[in-house]
Amino acid sequence: MTTTATLDAERADLLDQLAEARAALIGAAEGLSDEQLGQTPTASALCLGGLLKHTASMEDKWMDFIEGGAAAMGFDLPDGVSWQDLFTGNATPPRWMTDHGAEFRMQPDDDGDAIRERYRAVAERTAQVVAAAPDLSAAQPLPAVPWHQPGETRSIRRVLIRLVQEISQHAGHAEIVRESIDGKTAG
Repeated sequence: MTTTATLDAERADLLDQLAEARAALIGAAEGLSDEQLGQTPTASALCLGGLLKHTASMEDKWMDFIEGGAAAMGFDLPDGVSWQDLFTGNATPPRWMTDHGAEFRMQPDDDGDAIRERYRAVAERTAQVVAAAPDLSAAQPLPAVPWHQPGETRSIRRVLIRLVQEISQHAGHAEIVRESIDGKTAG
């Protein structure tokens, strides 16, 4: 396992911030049953299990990007299908789009312990990818998808900062969901 003690200060700081954000998110789900992880007690459709699954999946995709570029993220459309076709309902969404929606919900065969273990494995992969990266400033083009500007690039450093931001945001969501389930808060 990579420890932050073997990394330069910047990598150690970024990984420590990621670990803190993950701990807040995972902590919000601590001690809950699989049924509770699937509850949606707030006005949103978010559940704690779904937040854990989504953030692990999102972090893993960004590691795919760091290691293999935009194509490795797997945002390809089927031949002959455009984004406009998808947005207007004139095409069946590719599997990665339907999988993305499903990752926000607990599925009947989901297991809370397995979800937490996957998150730990993703965190370890992130530490290994960051440790192996020759230069955190190395940038490459983002996928050509509607939520990115054409020609936009992202450095490894910016990917890590984005992960800290997004996981922290979802940790806040998770705390609200948890408090709505049983009144428990981080404070």
